[in-house]
Amino acid sequence: MAFQIGDKVVYPNHGIGVVEDIQSDRLDSNEEHTFYKLRILANSTVVKVPIANVEGVGVRRVISNKDVARIFDLLENRKIETHSNWKGRYKDNSDKMRSGSIYDVAGVLKDLSFLSKKKSLSFREKRMLDRARFLIVSEVAEVAAEPQDLVEQKIDIALSRGMETKKKGRTSLKTLLKRTTMAAMAENGRSEGVARKPRARASTRVKQGKGQKDPISISINRYC
Repeated sequence: MAFQIGDKVVYPNHGIGVVEDIQSDRLDSNEEHTFYKLRILANSTVVKVPIANVEGVGVRRVISNKDVARIFDLLENRKIETHSNWKGRYKDNSDKMRSGSIYDVAGVLKDLSFLSKKKSLSFREKRMLDRARFLIVSEVAEVAAEPQDLVEQKIDIALSRGMETKKKGRTSLKTLLKRTTMAAMAENGRSEGVARKPRARASTRVKQGKGQKDPISISINRYC
């Protein structure tokens, strides 16, 4: 897999990076090797990856929009694959985090998120859950060109849909997003009410004209 300077790639367990340079250097064996010089966007860390070992390390290109849709489908899936034994579970999840596959990372995010609702996670698993969430959010936000807080909101909704039972039925993503937006607007209104006196209610209600859409629906439809 060949990259060019300026390409955005993903380095396993670190996230998105940019190919800054392609360099040649001699190792202890005195053989000359060519490296990709990557700068990780999250923390500006510089990583050198031998071109001959790119696939072995797991460096890959950033995902596509089709992959984003598949990730949300995976998060909504109720199927959980995890060890009951803590050590076995941690080893499996660690291997997935290092694999370079975003689907493996999404699986870790889903499994540990569901498990955290049933029992307390260890410190190491909590840290792994946070890492998996960061990797998914940052890459999806980059591909979808959306703010990270909106992507986090969508991920939380997808996970909550996966936890719903068949008898109860699953609420649509659009409905859940609308509810969350309305709750945020209500909370914002309460905060403003503390800072200033409430306005007197108008005696008449403004009618919604023909063809005029609900502003909340507009803000939700924009992201669905």
